[in-house]
Amino acid sequence: MTSNLVSSLIRTEIKKFLQLAIPLASAQVAQSLTGFFDTIMMGRLGGEILAGGGLASLTFMALLTIASGVVMGISPLIAEADGAGNRRKIEQLVRQGFWLVLLLTIPMMIAIANFDSLMVQLGQAETTVTLANTYLDIILWGFFPALGFAMLRGMVSGLSHTRPVMFIVILGTFFNITGNYILGFGKFGFPRLGLAGLALASTLALWGMFFALLIYILKHPQLKTYQIIKGLNRLKPSILAELVKIGLPIGVFSALEIGLFTVVTYLMGALGTDVLAAHQIIFQTIVVIFMIPLGMSYAATVRVGQWLGQKNLEGIRRSGYLSIGIGLGFIILITIAMLLFPQAIVSLYLDIDDPANAEILALALPMLTIATVSQIPDVIQKITYGALQGIQDTRVPILLSIPSFWGVGLAGGYILGFPLGWGGTGLWLGHFIGMAIAAMLFLIRFHHQITRQKKFS
Repeated sequence: MTSNLVSSLIRTEIKKFLQLAIPLASAQVAQSLTGFFDTIMMGRLGGEILAGGGLASLTFMALLTIASGVVMGISPLIAEADGAGNRRKIEQLVRQGFWLVLLLTIPMMIAIANFDSLMVQLGQAETTVTLANTYLDIILWGFFPALGFAMLRGMVSGLSHTRPVMFIVILGTFFNITGNYILGFGKFGFPRLGLAGLALASTLALWGMFFALLIYILKHPQLKTYQIIKGLNRLKPSILAELVKIGLPIGVFSALEIGLFTVVTYLMGALGTDVLAAHQIIFQTIVVIFMIPLGMSYAATVRVGQWLGQKNLEGIRRSGYLSIGIGLGFIILITIAMLLFPQAIVSLYLDIDDPANAEILALALPMLTIATVSQIPDVIQKITYGALQGIQDTRVPILLSIPSFWGVGLAGGYILGFPLGWGGTGLWLGHFIGMAIAAMLFLIRFHHQITRQKKFS
């Protein structure tokens, strides 16, 4: 293969990857901005509301992320079917995807409704639990549309129709932020609902985005040719089992990943309200930035999955490594910028000149430094995992993530944070070390898989 041909293939792959990644990443960023602005508004409503509301928001998003991981098993399967030109399989996958959404929503809503008792057992302050429960009792009604949207996003992503997702999420986010302001603070004649208003606005936005994407699919000239509603009442256990086979490991992986953040957040709460508030600032900032590599990981899944459908090993290798390289280059630039302006970031959430916030500021700055640097290995592991999803290798990464996230990340962070007295900074340092190990193991796994040429023949 000549150097000119190699360069041409690389340029083409980068172009196709970015055509997927930019809309998906933009959609992820826009969606995460809801939590970002929620956190800012919670901070303006008071430190206790920031702690309680932030904890509730994280709890909801953790459960949604786990369930979304299961339904996102549809994306690599549709990408493979699209690469192989199998339209009937795509229709069957989406129909059973709706069933999977329903089957996951029911137990998750029950869990959210009863989460307050678990918060008490985990040592959270009574005020924090009361405020968190106010938010959760409302936002739980947005679980079905949020999960349904994730499933439909997996469909359109697998078919390389990503732009509508971006526009729908941007509009939904704008509605959510506006609703938060109006209902949370009682503007334009509406009552001041505080935390309940934020939850209500978010729930309405989730339903709006779900219906918007569904209507788009049913009306689009190309997408409406897929009969995803016809025969929706018929459960197909074999197709549903195929979705679960691929998606369940992704959901378990998501549980291990987001579970680490969730447990760390609860440990932060055990260290005090100020520590928890400082952590919420750092966590929400990192979440917004991380949405771009997360969107890239979805794009990597689709590109690798399409090459898998064509049984093209070289295409799989090229798309996988290029995705990782692009993500790494992006996050290095962001990391440098964040390290240069840490106080400016914290000032987005709190008045740093107010003496009442001095303790939170002092706690937040060292946490922010470590969290910022930890983005580098975090991005590598996430995009590499996206490539592994593309070749439908979803089980072994779970075995690799358990010792990385929980053995080193959580246990190490706990030792640093509590026995050694490093507090929240120690917990974030443990996270950094765990993600670095996961990134290394996932890269090794991907390299190992693509050297087994018989697997793709």
